[in-house]
Amino acid sequence: MEGNKASMKTREITVGLVGNPNCGKTTIFNALTGARQKVANWSGVTVEKREGRLKHGGVSIRVIDLPGIYSLTSYSMEEIITRDFIIDDRPDVIVNVIDAGNLDRNLYLTTQLINIGAHSVMALNMFDEAANKGLIIDSDKLGTLLGIPVVKTVGTRSIGIDELLDRIVQVARGTDDTARHIHIPFGDDVEAEIRAIQEKMREDEAIGDRYSTRWLSVRLLERDTDAVKKLKAFPGNEIIMEQVAKSRSVLERFFDEDIETIISDRRYGFIAGAVRESVKKTAPRRVDVSDNIDRVITNRYLGFPILFLFLWALFHLTFALGEYPMNLIETGVHHLGLAVERLMPAGPLKDLLVDGVIGGVGGVIVFLPNILILFMGISFMEDTGYMARAAFIMDRVMHTMGLHGKSFIPLIMGFGCNVPAIMATRSLENRQDRILTILINPFMSCSARLPVYILFAGAFFHVHAGTVILSLYLVGILLAFVSARLYSLVFFRGGSTPFVMELPPYRIPTIKTTLLHMWDRASQYLRKMGGIILAFSIVIWFMGEYPKSPDIARDYEAHIAAARSHNVRVIDKALADQTPSAALETLRGELEAKVESLEVEKISLEKRNTMIGRMGSALTPLTEPLGFNQQMGISLVTGFVAKEVVVSTMGVLYHAGNGAGGAQQPVDQAIRRPEYGITPLSAYTFMLFVLLYVPCLATVVVMGREAGWRWAFISLVYQLLLAWIVCFLFYNAGRILGF
Repeated sequence: MEGNKASMKTREITVGLVGNPNCGKTTIFNALTGARQKVANWSGVTVEKREGRLKHGGVSIRVIDLPGIYSLTSYSMEEIITRDFIIDDRPDVIVNVIDAGNLDRNLYLTTQLINIGAHSVMALNMFDEAANKGLIIDSDKLGTLLGIPVVKTVGTRSIGIDELLDRIVQVARGTDDTARHIHIPFGDDVEAEIRAIQEKMREDEAIGDRYSTRWLSVRLLERDTDAVKKLKAFPGNEIIMEQVAKSRSVLERFFDEDIETIISDRRYGFIAGAVRESVKKTAPRRVDVSDNIDRVITNRYLGFPILFLFLWALFHLTFALGEYPMNLIETGVHHLGLAVERLMPAGPLKDLLVDGVIGGVGGVIVFLPNILILFMGISFMEDTGYMARAAFIMDRVMHTMGLHGKSFIPLIMGFGCNVPAIMATRSLENRQDRILTILINPFMSCSARLPVYILFAGAFFHVHAGTVILSLYLVGILLAFVSARLYSLVFFRGGSTPFVMELPPYRIPTIKTTLLHMWDRASQYLRKMGGIILAFSIVIWFMGEYPKSPDIARDYEAHIAAARSHNVRVIDKALADQTPSAALETLRGELEAKVESLEVEKISLEKRNTMIGRMGSALTPLTEPLGFNQQMGISLVTGFVAKEVVVSTMGVLYHAGNGAGGAQQPVDQAIRRPEYGITPLSAYTFMLFVLLYVPCLATVVVMGREAGWRWAFISLVYQLLLAWIVCFLFYNAGRILGF
């Protein structure tokens, strides 16, 4: 009967992956789940949640990749999410991923998992690198000491994954011989006070049913505010808190030290003993390659030029390699539009599909290859360990600008998306540092702006497109530093605090991991195509078509018909006069150009009377001094929702110039048409404005929630003014200099 119950219970096992940053946790997750995973956000926050499923030995396993953390305290959102998942969701098994080469540091989190009473399996990851450092780890003895089964793994090569799955199933079913609950000994005096608090808690059985009383007692002694909050949900919490205060006073008076330090020392003492019993050190098999590389990569004088070179290569390759698949997709979108145009009868529905849906969404989807290449490069930099070095190199510059060194991590995340980057500032302890980092984060050019850059850089700076795009990223970084300095002088006072950051060893990324990262980004991009961009393409098309102007259409159609009749008579007379063929072709071209000019005038007048046309006219006093035409001004307004909408708006609006010739042009060709008046100078100014002006709506909302709506408003006003002033000065200086 008991066996049947266990079988029923473990028909689906929920597993949480927990570990320090850079321990290879995500690599283990990818090795376990492969492509059978999805990405979402934790409820109520924008911290990323990765989940995958698999089957092993007839058992369905659900795997949650929890955020990388160093401990189960409540100082950051990642720590709170991980701890609440373990305590509240009660997964069947926790897989504690450990960097085998850094046991002393990694096992601190393990001791906290033991204290919670979580059913755990340890993945002793990268044990091959530990062996190269001269470390021989007796995994069986380590498991016996910790009461946790230990499996040696190399995630990048899927070594040990099957054994890890076997142990997960065994622990979930309660059949593993090694798994047992132990207590981390804190010494007789501390243990006596823990028991005193537990006795008070046991007066209310509901507390013991909900939490481990030992874990809760220790966390209350350590002044954990989240633990206090959890306890307040139970009646009689005042009596327990009185005992906690009494116990804390007794211990701190006896040891003449704060209780957090006492407990932390006991944990590290336990770790030192476990490592001493289970690890032997021999001569390393090879020199530490990472240290040798770092002597060059993080060199005081060479580090920054090397970082600049890597970034230039990344953006150059993003454009150069992405051009070929981009052209293929562009051709496919063009032929799809032609096919729909041929198959459907004339009418508003056909115009909506061809000009609104295909023109708008198709104008953005062509940049998917560039997005993939950019994120492949960023993934490579992260997985090799170079991104941490980039933060280390930039830290010196940031301190001179009055920024907190740890703020560079959220800023780096801003190159992907500003929303999770702003959420990541929760890891900063000082509120002023958090607000300052949030205020300058929108200057980090997110991936949503990249399609705008690729469109204009490709159209007007083809050979130098990669360099032009890199220059925009660098301008964003420079103005972020300047703005940080300005915000510090006006709103904040005081210097930055020292910056401590772990530099992981260099590793060779696996193709599988890189492809999974690329697919994550591609799927998010494609979902946006079918959501907000599709919706706004339809809205923009509607605003660009209505209200109709029948009087203008009737008058111009009469003029166009008269012009065509006149052209026929002139050509007939020229043929009768036996005009030479060359002169006849020239004459025919001139006459057709006059007709086409009338058609363009008709379309232009019709557009001017639509909702979009009126909006463009209203914006002209603001956009004309910057060299922007009406379409560019309208695109900036719609781009407030999402920056990709800038390109989809142009894909819809610029079909006006293509209608005259009867064939639809790709957006990058349409914007080069002389009648739109866009020059390389105004194109770069437009990209600069997209970089600097207000971030997307989602970013503004997150800024308001995280920093307060007052700061969000200040940021919006500041960025709009800064964007207009910088672009006005840049554009007019360029005109004066003759560009």
